[in-house]
Amino acid sequence: MTVSALQTPSAPERLGALIAAARAVDGQPPFSDQSLVELERGERTLVTSERGSDAEGAALIGAAVVGTDEFELVVHPDARGAGVGTDLVRRVLAEHPAATHAWAHGDHPASRALAARFGFEPVRTLLQLHADLDSPSAAALDPRREDRDHLRVTDFRPGIDDEQWLALNARAFADHPEQGRLTLRDLDDRTAEAWFDAGDFLILRDGDAMIGFCWLKVEGTIGEFYAVGVDPARQGEGLGRVLMDAGIARLAARGIRTAVLYVEADNAPALALYSRYGFTQHTIDIRYRLIAR
Repeated sequence: MTVSALQTPSAPERLGALIAAARAVDGQPPFSDQSLVELERGERTLVTSERGSDAEGAALIGAAVVGTDEFELVVHPDARGAGVGTDLVRRVLAEHPAATHAWAHGDHPASRALAARFGFEPVRTLLQLHADLDSPSAAALDPRREDRDHLRVTDFRPGIDDEQWLALNARAFADHPEQGRLTLRDLDDRTAEAWFDAGDFLILRDGDAMIGFCWLKVEGTIGEFYAVGVDPARQGEGLGRVLMDAGIARLAARGIRTAVLYVEADNAPALALYSRYGFTQHTIDIRYRLIAR
């Protein structure tokens, strides 16, 4: 079955249950936040695989979220190894020929096998890092309590800081294929999420100028460094450390003891910074490109 968005009343709950089941086994979500936001807005397509009949209450055992040129997919842990993933990829490629890229969250052996079977090659590696905030290497200094001359860290102000932050984010992530393209609508969608807390969206200011930010996403007992950015004109001043200190202090104040973040595998400066805080590799996400039909 293919639907253009979550059209039936039960569809969001069924997809949410599938995502939760996969996350419980895999240790990470199968779809990015941006994919789900765009799916909800009708900008991405949902391709599903079901078991049973409507009369019996068909179970959702697999799903692919398809964008303009890429897709992500997940198979329910109880249905893996039965060809569900193969069927989903075959249908996505047949129905959406422009979707020539795919994300595999977790770099599982089954994902690698699917990629090889359909002629995909890896073109990008994204690392998920974890840190124990109780470890000595994660000791932090909160810039809101320490005198750092003219620098100060404040909370993000929705409806006031939006445009200035979007401009800073675009500069800081000019070469990033996803983060650097965020729009006001994307920002509004994220600030409307249940997990959003303006107190977890830290802005680094020099006077009235916004020069950096540390956006945290807290869900349950895990605190994610959702995005950390510094104005390119101010790089080399140690501001990344200021922002990390502020983020860790905020998580510690909330009682969070495990932090996660994502970083490109080839971003050596960022990896060096994060390693000083005790972050180590936890999982790997791979972006694939179709090289053969």
